[in-house]
Amino acid sequence: MKKIFLVVFLVNFSLISSSQDIKVKKFNSMELNNDRYIKIYVPPSYQTETSKLYPVAIVLDAEYLFDVYVGNAILFANKDEAPEQIIVGINQNYNDERYRDCSYQKENSLPTEEGASFYRFISGELFQYLEENYRVSPFKTIVGTTLTANFINYFLIEEYPSFNAFININPYYAIDMPLLLHQKTLSLKDENIYYYLSNGKNNSENIQTKINETKALLDSVQNPKFKYKYEAFNNNTTATIGQSIPSALASIFELYSPISTDEFENNIKNLSPADAIAYLENKYVEIEYLFGSNLKLRQKDIFAIESIILDKENGDYLKNFGEMINKLYKDSPIGDYYIGRYYETGKKYKLALKYYKNGYMKLPEGDPNADGYYENIERVLNKRDGIIDDSETENEENKQ
Repeated sequence: MKKIFLVVFLVNFSLISSSQDIKVKKFNSMELNNDRYIKIYVPPSYQTETSKLYPVAIVLDAEYLFDVYVGNAILFANKDEAPEQIIVGINQNYNDERYRDCSYQKENSLPTEEGASFYRFISGELFQYLEENYRVSPFKTIVGTTLTANFINYFLIEEYPSFNAFININPYYAIDMPLLLHQKTLSLKDENIYYYLSNGKNNSENIQTKINETKALLDSVQNPKFKYKYEAFNNNTTATIGQSIPSALASIFELYSPISTDEFENNIKNLSPADAIAYLENKYVEIEYLFGSNLKLRQKDIFAIESIILDKENGDYLKNFGEMINKLYKDSPIGDYYIGRYYETGKKYKLALKYYKNGYMKLPEGDPNADGYYENIERVLNKRDGIIDDSETENEENKQ
């Protein structure tokens, strides 16, 4: 109970602190031939980090879902488990707009004329507005519940999906939607698609049947481009909103998060040093491309693969490891430390001393790690004075 209270408190605190970063915009839509109201949350860092790009989340049924999504998104970003996001909520419940927006034809499960207009409003007008007025990254998420959760799938089954991630909370699937989703997910070839599906115990028997039918089809998809998670909750449909959104965020942004125990065990543990280094480097390259977040290489991720570099192949990849760190994390002494360790192990003390000194110079004045790091220099100086390796020359350094 204490944990539940803490999570609720943190989300509510996030909502209060974020209210100053949310604005409501009256949007005149040519596609819908009327005015629509949207809410836009922009992270505080947007004003100071002027070259940074931000993923976008489009939240339908904004009256119900927007605040919950924003609160969780802030919490995940503060915990370094997801990038900061620009979040756009579309209000649809002033005059029951959601029923027109998300309407579909019973004979083929495709949008009606009104549904198609709402589709174009999002994929055309709203996207254009965001791209012209905000610094957005390529990664886009869309969120819906019940009827709007069915509608978001039209952006997936198109030839080129408009979104990277889909959060379906208690969807009221159209009759043909399970088969359409199955066909599409089998054929995905380019970007990864993240698909979250939840089910609550209070859904009607027909809705439960359709969700379970969809689950069975998606469970059978063996496509590495399709990243899929299903959850059934033993709560009513309202409660599942608060459970689904944080669970979906954890799944969708797993790539962004520091290397977890599961990620290490499943993806890294059995790699060679060269492949472990490539895995870590590719992780950060993909984070920057998708989420616009030019992260410094996290120290915990460096240490996560350290054992592989040290224990396998006699530490021969310590130099490669250090060079990768220096490339991605230029201000850190850690890369120089590993290169220095590589040369020290090979008894090339001049080169070891050079890199240990380089690393020491990167430490800010008063850094509590300075004394410990300087011990590396002292140790090598003692070794150098005791054993002089005549083969170690400046020419050899140039060959490395």
